[in-house]
Amino acid sequence: MAEVAELKARLNQSSTNSSKPPSSDPPQVKLAPPKAPSGKRRGGQPGHPKAERTLLPPDEIRTLKPSVCRDCSRSLAGDDPAPAIHQVHELPVIKPHVTEYRCHRLRCPHCGTTTVPAVPSEARTGYGPRAQAVAALLTGSCRLGKRGTSQLFDDLFGLPLSPAMVCKLQHRTAEALKPVAEQALVYTRGHPANVDETGWKQGRQRAWLWAAVTTFVVAFLIRRTRGRAAFDDLRAGSTAVHTTDRYPVYTHLDKYKRQLCWAHLRRDFQAMIDRGGSGQAIGAALLACSDALFENWYRVRDGTLARSTCRSTYIPALRRQVGTHLRNGAACGCAKTATTCAELLSVEASLWTFARVVGVEPTNNAAEREVRHAVCWRKTSFGTDSERGSRFVERILTVIASCRRQKRNVLAFLIDAVTAHRTGAKAPTLVPAEAQQQNVVNPLLANC
Repeated sequence: MAEVAELKARLNQSSTNSSKPPSSDPPQVKLAPPKAPSGKRRGGQPGHPKAERTLLPPDEIRTLKPSVCRDCSRSLAGDDPAPAIHQVHELPVIKPHVTEYRCHRLRCPHCGTTTVPAVPSEARTGYGPRAQAVAALLTGSCRLGKRGTSQLFDDLFGLPLSPAMVCKLQHRTAEALKPVAEQALVYTRGHPANVDETGWKQGRQRAWLWAAVTTFVVAFLIRRTRGRAAFDDLRAGSTAVHTTDRYPVYTHLDKYKRQLCWAHLRRDFQAMIDRGGSGQAIGAALLACSDALFENWYRVRDGTLARSTCRSTYIPALRRQVGTHLRNGAACGCAKTATTCAELLSVEASLWTFARVVGVEPTNNAAEREVRHAVCWRKTSFGTDSERGSRFVERILTVIASCRRQKRNVLAFLIDAVTAHRTGAKAPTLVPAEAQQQNVVNPLLANC
């Protein structure tokens, strides 16, 4: 009977009670119940911030004035001190700027030796820093394939660029971003981070994409293993808080420097309910506790509940309730539920790190969101073919995610990095300045 129950539980696994993605759910899985109608009309609600087009500095101004009054037809003159402005935004016709180097081979009339001038480094690459940066942006941020990027260069820029050259430009960009990514990785090791990993493919072999997400900087790595060695490459020597799921590779972390993701725990609690038996009531009670936790945490984030009040009033009572339910679950007759509850009891302190440490959230959602872009890219590109390709992916993802978090222009950063690599200048950095680290607050944690 136990074996039958185990097989049934495995058969009933879905994205609601396990780590399986929603795309793998069978048709019989029940969808989340629809939210009750609010009674409000669709669209923007009264009082919401008005969204208007951004006015840009004009290149051409055309003045429009009425000549006669629309009522009495008398002549009008003068100027309106605050005229109404209507702008028309248009894109210019893009034409490649081509610099042609003509190398003259001259023969010496005295000794007969032919001398050829040195070719500048820019002439050897064949494409300028902006063209190289745009190719990297289209493939890394817009997830275009090599042929799609080649076609877009021809259609939009009038610049012939073969798929093979797109690949070469990617490799050159990866070399330019090497010091940038290495510095970003070192920075993330010194700060609390949400850590996650997802499947990848390199050549015909399995690989994993790892991510460490801090407030301002995100670091990605692709490794052929999902084990401790890959985690050490990502977070070697870090003593900061790690927010993770319950994957066993994280069990070596200090339970007081680790935050377990409550979003993942909710799926574990739902699994207890779906298995039925003596663990069903335990799962329902734990799920109710998680609902209460998130309700209070959302109030903290919104500023309607002081963090100190939440920590001193709500968290202690909630922690006692969860501890009681876990101890009851560890002694229940359902083997899987008992095992899960016993494991959570052994790292019980890791459930509440977010209440002790400012800046730590109770979920790993930040890492899940950053990994999402890479997952979509993997599904259309089927991974990478080589180590060089993997280095480009992890470095361009590091730049894109970090620039987005710092509200920096990704293309401008890439152009600076490529230019610095070609000229031997110091590479730009993703690490925020000291003043920025001290004065800029993560908007998600502003009230925590």
